[in-house]
Amino acid sequence: FYIGLTIAAAFAVALLAFHYLDGQDVHCEEFYVLLLVATLGSAVLVASSHFASFFLGLEILSVSLYALNAYLKTRARSLEAGIKYLILAASSAAFLLFGMALIYSQLGTMEFSTIQVRLASGANFFQPLLLVGTALVITGFGFKLALVPFHLWTPDIYEGAPAPVSAFVATVSKGAMFALLLRYFYHSGLCRLGAIPLVFTIIAIASMAAGNLLALLQDNVKRLLAYSSIAHMGYLLVAFEAGGSRAAEAITFYLTAYFITMLGAFGVVAVMSTPGHEADRLQDYRGLFWRSPGLAIVFTLMLLSLAVIPLTAGFVGKFYVLASGASSALWSLVFVLVVTSVFGLFYYLRVVVTLFAEAPRVDERSPAPSLWQVSGYVVVVLSILLIGLGVYPTFFLNAIEKAVASLV
Repeated sequence: FYIGLTIAAAFAVALLAFHYLDGQDVHCEEFYVLLLVATLGSAVLVASSHFASFFLGLEILSVSLYALNAYLKTRARSLEAGIKYLILAASSAAFLLFGMALIYSQLGTMEFSTIQVRLASGANFFQPLLLVGTALVITGFGFKLALVPFHLWTPDIYEGAPAPVSAFVATVSKGAMFALLLRYFYHSGLCRLGAIPLVFTIIAIASMAAGNLLALLQDNVKRLLAYSSIAHMGYLLVAFEAGGSRAAEAITFYLTAYFITMLGAFGVVAVMSTPGHEADRLQDYRGLFWRSPGLAIVFTLMLLSLAVIPLTAGFVGKFYVLASGASSALWSLVFVLVVTSVFGLFYYLRVVVTLFAEAPRVDERSPAPSLWQVSGYVVVVLSILLIGLGVYPTFFLNAIEKAVASLV
């Protein structure tokens, strides 16, 4: 299921890039090769049940993203994004690899399911090597998922990378890593041992609070979506902490809704951008409804889904996450989720108000291309899926229930 979701999202990114790269001063062919390799790495991550395949998939994905982030080599911000991601991803991979080595030295296995067997057979979880190794592995996960306090790279990378690449990082990269997080901690049995639940609770609260509060200050749409994605990963940790089959279903549905919404939002940015101008400033979208009504309506739907407005997939996903947290009596996490979601309403609706505001003078207008092109068709299809899952999610939920049965 997750591999299918990854491939579908990568296909959408490829279609968005087709329009976005047209006219750019770069060779377009290599972009799609790198995109395919990054998708392969994501699929390996999703399917991993062993530390070796885990690290192999992570590096296949990361090395491709180094080049994709810096693909527009004539733009200083794109090169900056590539260099920052290279340095920080390499550092996080070092933490992760050292953590794996410590766990292996303690338990003598690199297979997730065998870790649980060794722990159940009497291995002491509180031995120093296992504790430090688990902390280092969580650090690696935290970086890839942009969880607080490992999130500092996120706004700069999202802003500097080409819009389709930002969409890929926000969806496929994070979705694959979260799928692996589920398998690793559920199959290894580490999610309920020692201080691990407390650590994830602190990270979840910090991510929800910091992501939403920092997004309030943004006038750059890509940076706003970056901080928003940090908050959404925090929301997912609420269901992760709850555990059980219902939590796994809630996470999978929420991730699907998140994929659709983020692809649609960054897709609008890609459609609005031109070879000489990245449409990432809030001012670029002022009065968009009066220049391109279809594009403005699509962007509004995506923002409303992120803001958890009913009849959207985001609302259904957030409801299931909230319900899974409440069913496990995680009241502190549920409280923070509800409060921070209210803050989120403000900055999402601020963008919506800008879309319908008075149009600027002709000489101040940012480009507003027609919706009826390849990228436009993609965001229209995503909008239909967004409403479809919000109005009638039952069929999809049944498919998810079968898909996640092996996780718990």
